[in-house]
Amino acid sequence: MQLIPAGIAAILMVPLLGAATTARSGPKTATVTFVINTSKGLRAISPLIYGVNADKSVGSVSSFNTMVAETRPGLIRMGGNRWTAYNWENNDSNAGSDYEYENDDFLTASTKPAAAVVPTVKAAEAEGATALVTVPIAGYVSADRNPPGNVENSGPDYLSTRFRIDEPTEPGGPTLTPNLKDKYVYQDQFVYVLHHEVPKEPIMFSLDNEPDLWDSTHSEIHPVATTYAELLSKDLEYAKAVKAVLPDALVTGPVNYGWEGYLTLQSASDSAADGDFLDWWMREVRLADKKAKKTLVNDLDLHWYPEATGGGIRITGTGTAPAVVAAREQAPRSLWDKSYVEDSWITQDTLDNKGIDLIPRLQGMIKEYNPGMNLDLSEWNYGGGQSISGGIATADVLGIFGRYGVHASAVWPLNSNESYTFGAFAMYRNYNGKGASFGNMEVSATTTNKVDSSVYASIDKADPGHVVIVAINKSLTATPTTIDLEGGQSATSAAVYKLTRASSTAQAAKGLKTSSKNVFSYTMPAQSVTVIVPATSGSSTTSRHLPPKQTTVPTSANPAARLRRII
Repeated sequence: MQLIPAGIAAILMVPLLGAATTARSGPKTATVTFVINTSKGLRAISPLIYGVNADKSVGSVSSFNTMVAETRPGLIRMGGNRWTAYNWENNDSNAGSDYEYENDDFLTASTKPAAAVVPTVKAAEAEGATALVTVPIAGYVSADRNPPGNVENSGPDYLSTRFRIDEPTEPGGPTLTPNLKDKYVYQDQFVYVLHHEVPKEPIMFSLDNEPDLWDSTHSEIHPVATTYAELLSKDLEYAKAVKAVLPDALVTGPVNYGWEGYLTLQSASDSAADGDFLDWWMREVRLADKKAKKTLVNDLDLHWYPEATGGGIRITGTGTAPAVVAAREQAPRSLWDKSYVEDSWITQDTLDNKGIDLIPRLQGMIKEYNPGMNLDLSEWNYGGGQSISGGIATADVLGIFGRYGVHASAVWPLNSNESYTFGAFAMYRNYNGKGASFGNMEVSATTTNKVDSSVYASIDKADPGHVVIVAINKSLTATPTTIDLEGGQSATSAAVYKLTRASSTAQAAKGLKTSSKNVFSYTMPAQSVTVIVPATSGSSTTSRHLPPKQTTVPTSANPAARLRRII
């Protein structure tokens, strides 16, 4: 796969469709019926799916605070290419191909151990969110922050002079005071120090970042392509090191960049012998768990940037041409709908023009090769975050993650303006601007038109009478909608909040009255996301069930001039 650079802002890390889809823009839109049954489809929704990639130490703290206030994330991940060579002892790092293969102090000027990480972990704790911290495992971490420029210009021995050897376990046991004069950096000690600094925060640890691309993104420390055998060995060694310090901490891996990484670890030399990478990796991890008599890696952690295109243009950019918008808004169907075939090299070159069906596909692999593993998507983005089409896609994806049991996810801001991405998060986490949220239990919600619409519904486990519905209209025209509330709930009115092209912030709209028993009639605005909150008996249209107080927001580990590569 060719690497495609994507611009990022200073505060951020930054088919053609078939006939069934093209009909979406017809001048006359038929009525859509949503059936919400609160007694069916009950599934707990993990709050960790509402995650963001963020770093409080980099960029504007006020921007961090604003974004977290808008998204109210359940997970804050510190990830990306820069963390692969991060030295927690002095906070030096190297972003590899993202910025000149240079050792520098970009993450923080402080040399206090773990100072680049602790502020974000503390912010996550303050907001009631879980932190996901990257543990470097590639073999070397930065030893210094000067001189600037490509470290390979420092001579043939630059690995010994400009880097430290990265090891999983301190031979003498972890302490709070690292030895700054030796040639080693130990990751069990990193875990130990973080736990000491923020003892009450439930930190998750990911086993590095996109190891399938190390030979390109981090050729300064890992010039040879990663193999199955190497990565498995490193994953197990570092997972054991983390668990030795914090036995109950969740460890995630292998953090592949995308589809070809899932299949072959980006054409690894041992891929032909060992077959499908994820199948092999999960099987081997399970064998290691049995031998260790404990779970070493808890979560299958992957990245997902859709390869879908519209009119030949990939949807992850900022394009808003009609074909791109249509492809972007349909692309979430590739997460679950095997009948949907997007226009991408994935469907054409690897799936014989069949649907991707990503989440059921991955969950089927987990069931077969490592039952009990969680599924995480720790980086994802569908593009167009500055437009309503990006908001629609994001809202659809978040609903799908809840419906299909994804354990954790974190959106990666790709562009300087992600206002509609964050507005879509608010439709689940802060739709009234006062912290009202989607519930923590998914219930059955169906639509008679899966091409032009999506619908998700929830109740709160502590208050089954509190129903929240997220209705999505992908049509270019306003759509008459019938909402049938079933399952024992009774309601005569409902509050309404909408996200439209008019504003990236949810707007309160005129409330609804039932047209017959437990049936509402509502015209969804063209290109919109609507939250509908029925006033059921025993509850109200104003949510009393808020996620933990949030006041903070993510930025990236790289400014606009420092490009992050997206496959």
